[in-house]
Amino acid sequence: MIAFSSLGGVLHAESVSLDSIAREFGTPCYVYSRAAIESAYREYADACVGREALICYAVKANSNLAVLNLLARLGSGFDIVSGGELARVIAAGGLPGKTLFSGVGKTETEMRQALDAGILCFNVESEAEIERLDAVARAMGRPAPVSLRVNPDVDAKTHPYISTGLKENKFGIAYEDALRLYRKAAALPGLKVTGIDFHIGSQLTHVEPFLAALDKILEFVDRLAFDGVNLEHIDLGGGLGIRYHDETLPAVATYLNALLARLGTRRLKILLEPGRSLVGNAGLLLTRVEYLKHGADKNFAIVDAAMNDLMRPALYEAWHDVVPVAPRDASPLTYDVVGPVCESGDWLGRDRRLAIAAGDLLAIMSAGAYGMSMSSNYNSRPRAAEVVVDGSKMHLIRPRETPESLYSSERVLP
Repeated sequence: MIAFSSLGGVLHAESVSLDSIAREFGTPCYVYSRAAIESAYREYADACVGREALICYAVKANSNLAVLNLLARLGSGFDIVSGGELARVIAAGGLPGKTLFSGVGKTETEMRQALDAGILCFNVESEAEIERLDAVARAMGRPAPVSLRVNPDVDAKTHPYISTGLKENKFGIAYEDALRLYRKAAALPGLKVTGIDFHIGSQLTHVEPFLAALDKILEFVDRLAFDGVNLEHIDLGGGLGIRYHDETLPAVATYLNALLARLGTRRLKILLEPGRSLVGNAGLLLTRVEYLKHGADKNFAIVDAAMNDLMRPALYEAWHDVVPVAPRDASPLTYDVVGPVCESGDWLGRDRRLAIAAGDLLAIMSAGAYGMSMSSNYNSRPRAAEVVVDGSKMHLIRPRETPESLYSSERVLP
């Protein structure tokens, strides 16, 4: 589903022009397409027809309550990595019984919170976590359902900051330690072993690394069964990428059909943790050009959005397409698109050919994932507004913060 297209020479979100959104809500502003999110979810659901499967949206990608509620109404489960994300899921109408708790650093408070809520499973990532969770569960008199996240040591061929399946990564339990730790977990009275989990990275563009990891995990699952540890589910993780620039990606059905074929006749429930692929291309960051600064060596388009609004370019040197909302019929110049934050790393796009003037609107594309959820108030900048477009309707799902709201909880010394 194409969320954003040009109509009458102006970029639109579904049937709403982006310039009308800017007039109504100002800039910078995140804009999402409801239809695009729903369409992306249904691609996964359709590919799983005939299998017992649960799609658990990775909340970290975009945690706005409206997005979570939309997915919950479609039947989605959720993958969380903090107590705060669990609270968001519940507030948005998501079901704890369809929620996985991942992450390497779960606190005792978060464990108790999740057990009280009745979550589906903890994805456990270390021996120390196994021991802590067992103690917490026994103290509460409530066995904790667990799945061990096994690290298959497979190179995902992605950016090192978002690779999670190699030996040197902080995530998961080493493959060579997994059998011992499964036996240990199965023997602990506070734990109920229910599944196995793996996740090798994010923004993957080829099926082969997924298959290589799954082959190692299935070999291990068969070994567990031989030892009498029979699992209820296998969590295939997430990580399927989206098109930001010129990536060639498999269709969701192609990716899932290949994985599901590997499972053969094993009677295991399938869990999936997609994030970026559900919301990434369903959103953009709308910004306005404040100044054009021309120099002998470099031209800068200084906009009102910045690295605090969209961290990915500064953090990963990530590419986001930069598109004029109303293109000008003029010769383009090459610009670095930068924000007003006081860091040389504050940029949103480099070496972009643009025909623009001060006051023009630009759309920073493919910003629906890891945009607002990673934003900050650096330089005391209020975070952007968020808007969902549903056909011809605009819904403000988060008002723009005010400077006063940033320090309302702070106190000066007596």
